[in-house]
Amino acid sequence: MLSKRQAKFAQNVAKLIAYCDSIGKPCTLGEAYITPEQADIYAKQGIGIKNNRHTQRLAIDLNGFNSNYEYQGSKEFYQPLGDYWKSLHPANRWGGDFKKLVDSNHFEMIEID
Repeated sequence: MLSKRQAKFAQNVAKLIAYCDSIGKPCTLGEAYITPEQADIYAKQGIGIKNNRHTQRLAIDLNGFNSNYEYQGSKEFYQPLGDYWKSLHPANRWGGDFKKLVDSNHFEMIEID
């Protein structure tokens, strides 16, 4: 059931945000929900895929900062966050592990049996 997965995803995001702060990597919210139309635009621009988890409310992008509140975009910065995210639930995926379009600040939940 989609709404049950969305609720679990939201609970995991709350834990991830608290974890970011606890390790000195404060974050702000980036994209969460996007419309299917916006996903299509991103896909045509080559900066996303048409069928993505944002359209299902099962993905979020977080903007990470160092202790001086300077934006950080490297995969290395997000690695501990990605590792923690994946430890929260077997259906959690981190964009830093993507092969074609690495998206280090992207966190999502997939459907698993």
